[in-house]
Amino acid sequence: MSSPVDGNGKRDDPSAYAPKWVRDSNREGSRENTTPQQSEQSVPEKAPASDEARSHRPFDTTFSREARLTRRTWNPRAESELPGGDEEPRMPRSLDPKFLRDPPRTPRALGRLAVVVSLIIAASVGAAIALFATGKLPSELNKMLGLSADNMTVASKPAGDTKITREQPGLATAQPAVASTERPNSEDLARVAPVRGASERAPTIRGVTDNEIRLGISAAFTGSAKELGIQMKLGIQTAFNLINDAGGIHGRQLKLVAADDGYEPTRTAETMKELYEKEQVFGFVGNVGTPTAVVGLPYALERRTLFFGAFTGAGLLRRDPPDRYVFNYRASYAEETDAVVRYLVKMRGVRPEQIAVFAQQDAYGDSGFAGVAKAMRALRGGNEGTILRLDYQRNTLDVDDAVARLRAHKIPIKAVVMVGAYRSCAKFIEKTRDVYPSMIYTNVSFVGSTALADELMLLGPRYANGVIVTQVVPAVDSYASTVLKYKTALAKYFPGVLPDYVSLEGYVAGSLLLEGLKRAGRQLDTEKLVEALETVRGFDMGLGTPISFGPTEHQGSHKVWGTQLNEYGRYQAIDLE
Repeated sequence: MSSPVDGNGKRDDPSAYAPKWVRDSNREGSRENTTPQQSEQSVPEKAPASDEARSHRPFDTTFSREARLTRRTWNPRAESELPGGDEEPRMPRSLDPKFLRDPPRTPRALGRLAVVVSLIIAASVGAAIALFATGKLPSELNKMLGLSADNMTVASKPAGDTKITREQPGLATAQPAVASTERPNSEDLARVAPVRGASERAPTIRGVTDNEIRLGISAAFTGSAKELGIQMKLGIQTAFNLINDAGGIHGRQLKLVAADDGYEPTRTAETMKELYEKEQVFGFVGNVGTPTAVVGLPYALERRTLFFGAFTGAGLLRRDPPDRYVFNYRASYAEETDAVVRYLVKMRGVRPEQIAVFAQQDAYGDSGFAGVAKAMRALRGGNEGTILRLDYQRNTLDVDDAVARLRAHKIPIKAVVMVGAYRSCAKFIEKTRDVYPSMIYTNVSFVGSTALADELMLLGPRYANGVIVTQVVPAVDSYASTVLKYKTALAKYFPGVLPDYVSLEGYVAGSLLLEGLKRAGRQLDTEKLVEALETVRGFDMGLGTPISFGPTEHQGSHKVWGTQLNEYGRYQAIDLE
């Protein structure tokens, strides 16, 4: 590069175009050095001082730009030829070709680390934006904080009223951490609402998972009433198997968990607790018995848990207005006994005072007796009169006292309304048939029709012939739509098991519950199920009578059918009216 030429044709001093700090260094060197020129070996000795001086000089951007443009062609010899024998300036480290060719390793490693960290930060920010946009950010934060859906459940409440349920202690400490102290404006709420709705998760409900609904039944599977519990469970399970094979309810399979109370109230408290606390059932379906319901029903109501389709017609499950969480499919004992008393008086010509009651000495027997008394008042114009009651102890075959009282009664008895279990009733018939060959024996549905027929046929055809049983379902040998579906499903899932009135009732009760679960929707809880069941009105199952529930009606059917055993131990339909 040529040096500039002035107006007189002389070359200008090249150092005039050097950077300022170079010119200053040359002037200082000229004043300090007495020798004309120093050798290259003297440069390292001056280097530290030069570096220190350079560190205090203001940064010259012009030089930096020129250095960047010319750093690959810089020649130390050209600098040493500067006029005046000035000291060769120390080249900045950033322009040293060796430095450019082999930079220190540490800065390069730090640079790579900085790039990696930047990429990680960018990826994290991108992931957070994606989670927020898809509505998954709150759930991911919950996982990071250890707040899983298993240990926190929010009860369904109106907007602005969130309440912690008794089963979710973990949420009480977690909620303040996400509470906001700022009052959002309407624009913020409008912007956040869609995202919040997308990120909401269904609350954890006892006995309900993404693929299962667990329900419990407390019944007798051992003891004198075991056939009732076995058959009731069999019928409910048949209905559940049928719906499970069809895909379940909103993708969930139905599971029935059974506990044996032996038809003893003292054991019912244990079985209810076991099903609710250990098995974590969503609700109870098909519990068997009235004395056991005296214990089981309050337990369910205190916990606001569904108590559906119990195998009992007792009045304690039929309060007015009805208990919110109690639903019955069947007619009551009062309706059964009322129907049979009217049949005896109007169709068979028996006077009211000639009717006695053989009853179990507990709430079951009391309920049946109350139905007889009600029918008597209606028939006698409000006068109940005296009704002979013959008692026996639950879960025993000790009927001797009842037989003795019957024989000692002054007014001849022509009909006995029986409110007991099948073995006790069969024993009473056995001990009185010979003494009263023309006696009419009637039983309510709880007796267990098939079990009673089997017991009587063991004694002989004459003990079975003519015995009446009122039913809350159609005859099992009928061609009603529901009966045919029940028989087909029973043969499929339990081959070799014969149709039975108790298992048919269990099938009907289970099918009704499934209808309510369908109507309740995917986001299931007890309150939604209750509301859904109350919409079942005029529902035709193919029973010959419509099923209806409502806020003031929690008993689906009031129909009572009549059946009578023949000498072959088979039930035939009879008209009660």
